Amino acid sequence: MEVLILFFNLVIGHCVGDYVLQLGPMSSAKSRHSKLKEQYGEDFPQWYYWLTAHALTHAGIVILITGNYMFAILELISHWFIDFCKCEKWITLHQDQMAHMVFKIIYCAIFFMSLSS
Repeated sequence: MEVLILFFNLVIGHCVGDYVLQLGPMSSAKSRHSKLKEQYGEDFPQWYYWLTAHALTHAGIVILITGNYMFAILELISHWFIDFCKCEKWITLHQDQMAHMVFKIIYCAIFFMSLSS
């Protein structure tokens, strides 16, 4: 039961990070193809700042839920890479969300295995 609660909390955290805390500029500006920098000028942050900030937000959420910094580092790297692939249109939104859920399942599997040992 603990694993299901953990998974549920991770999914809620993911929804908060991807849909509540990801404001319009971040959603667009995290892509290297965004035109927002041209619109707002040279002081507008580069795309990789936006993408990294978004991935760090998710890593922070994972820390708050799990207390596990290894999961948070994995979340930072995986979320950055998955969203980069989506921004490049190498994967669809649905594939992006499924890939994120796979990592939540991995965290739960590792958590479950640590309880068993």
